[in-house]
Amino acid sequence: MPKQRRTFTAEFKQQMVKLYENGKSRTSIVQEYGLTASALDRWISQSQNTGSFTEKANRTPEENELIALRKENQRLKMENDILKQAALIMGRK
Repeated sequence: MPKQRRTFTAEFKQQMVKLYENGKSRTSIVQEYGLTASALDRWISQSQNTGSFTEKANRTPEENELIALRKENQRLKMENDILKQAALIMGRK
C-alpha cells in the first residue's frame, strides 16, 4: 500500500527553515521531524528566493508565460473545433 502524501503548513515550513538558518544541520532536522531532504532543500530555496512556499509564487517568468500560452492554445483549439462544426452544419443546409 502506497504512503499517503503528507501536507505541511506554511508556518511549519518556516519553522524548519528558521531552524536551518539558526545553525541546526539538515540531517538532524530531517531525522527529527521525519522529512525528506529534498523537501527541506526546496523549502529553504523557496524561502530564500521569494519568501513564499506556494508553487505559483515560485514560478519563473518563463514558466508563467508557458502556462499562459498553453491556456491560449487550448482556447484557440476549442474555438477552431466550434467553427469546424458550424461550417459542417451550414454546409448541409
